Amino acid sequence: GKRFSQSSHLISHQAVHTDEKPYVCPDCGKSFARQQYLLMHRRVHTGERPYGCGDCGKSFRKSSDLVRHKTVHTGEKPFKCPVCGKGFTQNFRCNAHKKVHGTEKKSHLCSECGKSFTRRFNLKLHAKLHTGERPHRCPECGLSFTNTSHLIVHQRIHTGERPYRGPVC
Repeated sequence: GKRFSQSSHLISHQAVHTDEKPYVCPDCGKSFARQQYLLMHRRVHTGERPYGCGDCGKSFRKSSDLVRHKTVHTGEKPFKCPVCGKGFTQNFRCNAHKKVHGTEKKSHLCSECGKSFTRRFNLKLHAKLHTGERPHRCPECGLSFTNTSHLIVHQRIHTGERPYRGPVC
């Protein structure tokens, strides 16, 4: 297994395997596996953006967002597709592109039905279909959903919000 120089790092890492999220945001209730993730999240509520771009002055909540942004000024595309060599400014864009080649490995396997997924997150969402778990409950009507995004879309029924406008009407 993995080795750590400090016991606190081992304890923090173990939360990854147990899905334990002991750090809870006092503003919205969202929970996190690591304290630094909570601290970073809290910036959503405080509006703090401590990482500023020296070229244009735009500021960011995370240092990684600033690093990614700087490629706008440099033109750098550090993430290369291993199949065709096309470059991307962001890793997730490169990963999305790789799907056009059909070479992405689906290494996350559902033990219940055998379906495989490229991302662990998608496997975890899928597993809720087998368990019937629907942890995201609408406070308005009580309907429950497997994930937050489905709940948010559902809640528009109650608010009347229609965020997507067609080009004609």
